[in-house]
Amino acid sequence: MRAALMYRAGDVRIEDVPDSRIKHPTDALVRITASCICGSDLHPYHRMTAANGPARMGHELIGVVEEVGADVTSLTKGDLVVAPFAISDNVCEFCRENLQTSCIHHEAGFWDGIADEGGQAEAVRVPLADGTLVKLPVAPDSALIPSLLTLADVLGTGYHAAKTAGVRPGHRVTVIGDGAVGLMAVLSAKRLGAEQIILMGRHEDRTDLGRAFGATDVVAERGEEGIAKVRELSGGHGTHAVLEAVGHMPAYEQAFGVVRPGGVISRVGVPQYEAAPVGFSSLFGGNIRLAGGPAPVRAYIEELMPDILDGTIEPGRVFDAATDIDGVPGGYRDMDDRTSLKVLIRP
Repeated sequence: MRAALMYRAGDVRIEDVPDSRIKHPTDALVRITASCICGSDLHPYHRMTAANGPARMGHELIGVVEEVGADVTSLTKGDLVVAPFAISDNVCEFCRENLQTSCIHHEAGFWDGIADEGGQAEAVRVPLADGTLVKLPVAPDSALIPSLLTLADVLGTGYHAAKTAGVRPGHRVTVIGDGAVGLMAVLSAKRLGAEQIILMGRHEDRTDLGRAFGATDVVAERGEEGIAKVRELSGGHGTHAVLEAVGHMPAYEQAFGVVRPGGVISRVGVPQYEAAPVGFSSLFGGNIRLAGGPAPVRAYIEELMPDILDGTIEPGRVFDAATDIDGVPGGYRDMDDRTSLKVLIRP
């Protein structure tokens, strides 16, 4: 079968690899019908060394179950399923607390930690299939597939940012970052009833989509100028919640520049730094809380799916380009060049 492999920074190739197959009785074999490139895939695309490659890529997918292991009880051949970006048994003590990204099962973890598997491929072995996979009540060619695919990562991640920040009706919210996760954070803050949603982003096509998802204001400025603009728009004190969807230090610095006393900074952009200011002059003095983390999107799928199925939300609008498996290397280049927001991969 064919799959995307990253050899080093900037070097993604489509190659023939051994067919995925059942290895453990809790596995399922899934033929992939839709997947995508994630903004977080650009981190290794910028920095991966040859010593760490080649690595199979992709952690968001929808597909058809082709085979199940002997211990799989909830799935049968022919089921259409969505796979979250974290593998979990969904029954351990942390999973029961809706923290599937901390599942203690020895096979649990993130897709990039599983040797020889990835979502940017023709098929994939899914460990802990009963806990990880969620059945979808549509056909593989449904017009809802792009939106349902966002349940694998970006919608659940944006929602996690808003939920852990405690966004509720009447709140003022700042979203930092106009990538797919930032736009999903806007949609999520709107869904939770935020009164004002300020989107900090500089790409007009993306911020226009952000307005369609619920942003009330857009701030293109960065640094101190951007902080001053957000504070002006939010009555001088900053916002109750800041949803940081970038992961770089300047974004974090903007976050504590615009959060109001007693507010929450929720980080879901994968941090590209090891330490961040939390002292008196940043968080401590203002009783500001720090939340977020890798989103346990499995916990949110059943909650969010009905809104997609009935058309209340259309998160699939973040996909502005589509390709087949052969076009994946070009999709990485386009997302890196900011000519594409998020690339959908079809067979």
